[in-house]
Amino acid sequence: MELNLSKPIAFFDLETTGINIAKDRIVEISILRIMPEGKKESKTWVINPTIPIPEKVSKIHGIYDKDVKDKPTFADVGREINSFLENCDLGGYNSNKFDVPLLLEEFLRADIDFDIKKRKLVDSQVIFFKMEPRTLSAAYKFYCGKDLENAHTAEADVNATYEVLKAQIEKYEELTNDINQVSKFSHQVKSADFAGMIIFNDKKQETFNFGKHKGKTVEEIFNKEPGYYSWIMNADFPLYTKKVLTSVKLRMSFGDSVK
Repeated sequence: MELNLSKPIAFFDLETTGINIAKDRIVEISILRIMPEGKKESKTWVINPTIPIPEKVSKIHGIYDKDVKDKPTFADVGREINSFLENCDLGGYNSNKFDVPLLLEEFLRADIDFDIKKRKLVDSQVIFFKMEPRTLSAAYKFYCGKDLENAHTAEADVNATYEVLKAQIEKYEELTNDINQVSKFSHQVKSADFAGMIIFNDKKQETFNFGKHKGKTVEEIFNKEPGYYSWIMNADFPLYTKKVLTSVKLRMSFGDSVK
């Protein structure tokens, strides 16, 4: 079976220095781009994160400081990655909660305008956890009948994710071979910032999803407690979260003409 695509979809996987979206960096990114006619193209970049890779993390993905010391930084290759992802929907495994927001952080640090709003996001982990809650290795075994060799290498994981999604579409009546439908199915809470710190409520209003103001709208808090915005801007929050909050603040000041 081939995916029914109206535009390219890029499955990608990151190996990183850790799991903190605001602080950690990419050390490897592998992208498998699938064209509507079925043509595949893959690229992998090993990246100097410019910060040390903790040894306990290196033991998981096998990439150590010595392996990246002479590699380009994300700022060096970011535009090449952006070009490879041009006009692509995005797919991955746990990508909506981790890979997408961390990739957005890297693009923002490199001052690269990566347009996420017009892309469909497909997360095979969400589908898997809704249907058969397990790990990627178990998903690969369950859906594809294969053992995942070289797990925790970006290239092996991204190819396994692509095969798992195709098998999921074939297996479940709830899924159709349509990326729009699969994208909607693989979403859970509708987030405004991809890190899940700002979500939309039932009235489609940006709402805090953390801290003392959890469940309250951003506009309500910014009106009652103007200093909260400045506190967030100076604290260790993801750049994309700050960008979303700044957009709300500008909208409050100047109206919907500001995007």
